[in-house]
Amino acid sequence: MADAFSSSSQMVIQRVVDVTVKTNSPPEKLEELYHIRKTCNFINQHNFKKVRVSFHSPDLAATAEIEKHSNAKPFILGDTSYGSCCVDEVAAEHVGAECIVHYGRACLSPSKRLPLMYVFESRPVDVSKCASTFRDLYPDTQSHVVILYDVNYVHAISDLAALLSSDYPNLIASELVIKGEQCCSHGQSEKQHDDTEQDDKQIICQFGRQFSLKNGLCITDYSMFFVGQEGATLRNFMMTWNRCAFCSFDPSTMTGRTELVRINCALMKRYYAIERAKDANVVGILVGTLGVADYLTIIQQLKETIRRAGKKSYMFAMGKLNVPKLANFLEIDIFVLIACPENSLLDSSEFYKPVVTPFEMDMACNNNREWSEEYVTDFRHLLPGGQNHVPLADQQEGEEETDVSLITGALRSRNLLASEPTEFPYSSSVVLRNQTLTVANTNSAASFLAERSWHGLEQKLGETPVVKAVEGRRGIAIAYEEEGTS
Repeated sequence: MADAFSSSSQMVIQRVVDVTVKTNSPPEKLEELYHIRKTCNFINQHNFKKVRVSFHSPDLAATAEIEKHSNAKPFILGDTSYGSCCVDEVAAEHVGAECIVHYGRACLSPSKRLPLMYVFESRPVDVSKCASTFRDLYPDTQSHVVILYDVNYVHAISDLAALLSSDYPNLIASELVIKGEQCCSHGQSEKQHDDTEQDDKQIICQFGRQFSLKNGLCITDYSMFFVGQEGATLRNFMMTWNRCAFCSFDPSTMTGRTELVRINCALMKRYYAIERAKDANVVGILVGTLGVADYLTIIQQLKETIRRAGKKSYMFAMGKLNVPKLANFLEIDIFVLIACPENSLLDSSEFYKPVVTPFEMDMACNNNREWSEEYVTDFRHLLPGGQNHVPLADQQEGEEETDVSLITGALRSRNLLASEPTEFPYSSSVVLRNQTLTVANTNSAASFLAERSWHGLEQKLGETPVVKAVEGRRGIAIAYEEEGTS
C-alpha cells in the first residue's frame, strides 16, 4: 500500500543512473552559446594559466574546448556562496585562479580582486514580435521611452531599436556598461563612462545600463520598456525608478504587459520594514557578498550608524540565507542584508524576523534622511561621495528626541550617541540609562548573545577512549541490507 504513495525502496536502490558526459556537441553550437574563441583570446592575451569558469548549468564540453584552445587550466565552480548573479572571487582565489569567466545571468556589480570576463547567454528573441508589442503598448509615437533589458537579451537590442527609431524619435536604447578593472564582455573591453553631462545631456548609469536624457527632461518624464522575464532584475529597476511607468515583454512567452500596482504594494511593505527597524534594539548585519566592491566600507558605516542610533549590532557571515539559519538567533530584533542590488530585496515574509536593506536601516537610524519617492538598492550610493549619501545628524549631548512607533504605539527614543556607550558587566543589576527612560536592566538580549557559545566540536584530547573500528551498516537509511534478517 505504501508504494501507492511513494516510490519503492528497492527500485531506488536498483535504479541505474546515466552519468555519461556528453561531449559530442557540435563546435558551432558551443561557439554560439559560450563564445569559445573570444574567451580563449581573452585568456591568451593576458597569459592566464589558471581560470575559474562559472556556469549556471556546467558544460564539460565547453570547458574542454577552452582548455584545448588556450594555455590555461580551467576550474568549474560547482556552487556559489551567495547569489548566482554575483562573481564569486573568494572561491576563485581558493584554487589560485588568475581570472574569472562568468557565463550567463549577472547583476554587473563591480569587483576589484581579479580580472573578469562576462559571457552572456544569447537567448532567442522574436524582434518583430517585440516591436509589434511595443507599438501596442505605446500608441503615441511621441512617447519618451527607455529600453531596458536582461543581460541575456543585449544582443537583440540594437535590432529592436533600429525597427522602432524611425517611428519613435524620442526612443532611447540603454547601453551595457561593464565597470571594473580589466573587465570585459564577450571578449571586448568596455569603455569606461563618467556620470557627467556630455553635450548638455544628463547621463544616467544604473545597474550596468547607461543612457542619456534629452535637455530639460528628467528620469520621471520617461516610461520604461523592459525586455526579459519577470524577476529580480525587473523588480530592481521598478523599485529604483518607482515613479516611472513600466511595460515589459517576455521573449519566452512572446507577450507584453503593463506593470501596475505591484510596486506601490512593495513600497508599502518596505516602509513597514523601516518602522520595524526603528523599533529594533539589537540588529544583525548579514554579510551576503564577499565580491561586490566596497562591501567592507558599508559594513563599517552601518555599524557606526546603528551605534549612533543607540542600538546594538552583531555581524553574521553564513552564506546563503534560509529560515532555519536565522531562526537560531531569536535575540536579534531585525537583520540588515549586505548584498548586490538584485539580492538585497529579500522577501522576508517567511522569516521570524524582518530582513531589511542598508538603505532602509539608514532611513531608520539617520534623522537627516526622510522617506521620499527615491529608493536605493545599491549600497555603494549610500557611501560618502555617492549620489544618495546623507551624513548623520549632529546632535548636542543631552538633547533627547522621541517619536511614536506606528506599529506598537509606544514612545521611542531617537537620540544619537556622540561616543561609545558604556559597557556594563553581564549581570541583572539595575543601572541608569538616560534621564527620560530612567532605568534599564543590563541583562539584555544583546548581553546574552555576546555570552552565547556552542559546544560539541571540542577535541577533548586524552579524554576519549580508543576503541577498535567495527564494520557499519550498508545501504541507505530506509533499507539497510541486514534489516529483516536474523
